[in-house]
Amino acid sequence: MSKPSVTVLDYGSGNVRSAVRALEHVGAEVKLSRNADDVLNAQGLLVPGVGAFAAVMDALKSVGALNWIGRRVAGNRPVMGICVGHQILFEEGVEHGVRTEGMGEWPGKVELLKADVVPHMGWNTVEPAEGSQLFKGIEDERFYFVHSYAVQEWNFDVAQPRMKPPAVTWSQHGESRFIAGVENGPLSAVQFHPEKSGDAGAQLLRNWLETL
Repeated sequence: MSKPSVTVLDYGSGNVRSAVRALEHVGAEVKLSRNADDVLNAQGLLVPGVGAFAAVMDALKSVGALNWIGRRVAGNRPVMGICVGHQILFEEGVEHGVRTEGMGEWPGKVELLKADVVPHMGWNTVEPAEGSQLFKGIEDERFYFVHSYAVQEWNFDVAQPRMKPPAVTWSQHGESRFIAGVENGPLSAVQFHPEKSGDAGAQLLRNWLETL
């Protein structure tokens, strides 16, 4: 069997090489690219992201990537976002009092975690959604987080009775219960770093590859 093809979006975000290596390790044929054909035609697209919400949105806009991501989702072509690549899929981010519009694929505001220690850095458990494909077989594992902001509320109205609502996975840091993952048809995202999460992160990536 041929390896599933995945493009890791190269738009200037850090930490992309470790994502490439992690995907190769679990059996994907990986390209690191900002070429439209590579992004649109791969079986899967991974959108990494580190740093500030606004900076990531600006960088994605600068290479035309928001349009590519939107076209893939509209065409039922799998996309996964990680860390800030997860956050920008929501409606907006608020950092230091500055509001930045996100892609709006899901409702929600990315805002500062309520905790004595921020950033939330290190290993933590999650509460997977029932029937989750991403967390299949790794429901009780720990994953590696590095973030100060997250979406802490979920209000999603299902517009059509036959529409399957997104599967939402949660985690907890300090007083904040926050969204650690979303699975919504072709679009998936996680707040943590699967490429830094050892065997559990590798299995999550394998689970995603199985959906391509």
